[in-house]
Amino acid sequence: MAEKTISGYSKYDPEAKSRKKINPLKELYPPLPDKKYDVIYADPPWDYGGKMQYDRSSIKTENVGFEKNIFISAADFKYPTVKLRDLKELDVSSIAADDCLLFMWTTGPQMANAVELGQSWGFEYKTVAFVWDKQVHNPGRYTLSQTEFVLVFKKGKFPQPRGARNIRQLVSVRRGEHSEKPEAVIDGITKMFPGQKKIELFARRNCIGWDNWGLEIPDNKAEILSQGEASVK
Repeated sequence: MAEKTISGYSKYDPEAKSRKKINPLKELYPPLPDKKYDVIYADPPWDYGGKMQYDRSSIKTENVGFEKNIFISAADFKYPTVKLRDLKELDVSSIAADDCLLFMWTTGPQMANAVELGQSWGFEYKTVAFVWDKQVHNPGRYTLSQTEFVLVFKKGKFPQPRGARNIRQLVSVRRGEHSEKPEAVIDGITKMFPGQKKIELFARRNCIGWDNWGLEIPDNKAEILSQGEASVK
């Protein structure tokens, strides 16, 4: 009987299956607010289809006999992810004012899905609002992955009145915890639209001046500071 071949994948797969978090959107998330917003800021929990992150520990020639542990990391180990078809079912258009902007986080592999999702929610894709230089790279199949993006979509006209016009597109902040986003982005959006009704979707913060919706929202409100840090009230 032929001996079973050991590979990085065969070492990785059993633990990957045991750690994956599955998210039925309708069962876990609360209803959306019965309210209209001028600015919507969303960080969708993108599903990568179980795609794993590897480093050189998964290469036989680098880790002979796989004596060292394989590097184990994937988005759905950290938090429940949601497939694109389920994200589309979220009725974001019901909370969007006639004139509304949608700021949406995405990664390179999810860029096309992000545009498709924004359009399904009733918005028109406009441009890249922010580029986050994480200052730390991840392994990538093509180039080393070091950036994430905030796309901006528009419904109707540009919300008025406009605040700050000097917010920079490039945000260079060292990466923190997995999926944690730099406060400088929500700070920039707040300065651009200080008087508008604003909501953060899939939020993990409770920022002053913002409503929020998600699974991991702190009880205490936090003030967003210009340095990109939050002080709890």
